[in-house]
Amino acid sequence: MARATGPTYNLSFKRRRLNLTNYRKRLALLKSGIPRFVVRKTNRAIIIQLIQFTPNFDKTLVSANSAELKSVGWHPKANLPTAYLTALLCAERAKGAKVEDAVLDIGLQSASKGAFIFAALKGALDGGLKVPVGEVAFDEARISGKHIAEYAKKIAGSDAYKRQFGDYIKAGAKPENLDAQFADAKKKISSGAIPAKAPKAKSEKKPAAKPSKAPAAKAAKK
Repeated sequence: MARATGPTYNLSFKRRRLNLTNYRKRLALLKSGIPRFVVRKTNRAIIIQLIQFTPNFDKTLVSANSAELKSVGWHPKANLPTAYLTALLCAERAKGAKVEDAVLDIGLQSASKGAFIFAALKGALDGGLKVPVGEVAFDEARISGKHIAEYAKKIAGSDAYKRQFGDYIKAGAKPENLDAQFADAKKKISSGAIPAKAPKAKSEKKPAAKPSKAPAAKAAKK
């Protein structure tokens, strides 16, 4: 019986092993040749970017962070209304960057029913960004935060209210009026109330200083 002369398995790429990139899905998206509408979520924020592939690197054309929504009176939480507003902001900025088309990139996330991804997709479409999508029934009430407002009214005055909506209370926001605040923030974003981010100035790299010779080497020359 012949013995193996090398590895009997194929080692996947590092980002695949770390569960960061699905290269098969990525390649399928890159074949379109149009920018990717990248939606990502952390514990406290939602980040949306329009990214164009280049042979050397991925170039970010437009970006929006949910933390920027504070400037229009919206207290950002990682929920459906915030996903919509962040995507709407990204789509508005895309107009300035002359980006009209994009393809949705959800990474390794699951496209389950009612996920924040679809709230972000709705925000992009309402902002004028053309993203290919099939028949999707968007829940307007949940996207506007109406379900959160109704729940806040239901438990108002209880310990659960203070515990679950503590961040809103500290920020001076009333979760009972969340749907009205959503409509106001949406109107401000559409009118250009949040300016585009200024590009970062490129810093000139100074040549690295040559390491000084060790004292022992100097003494050897004497």
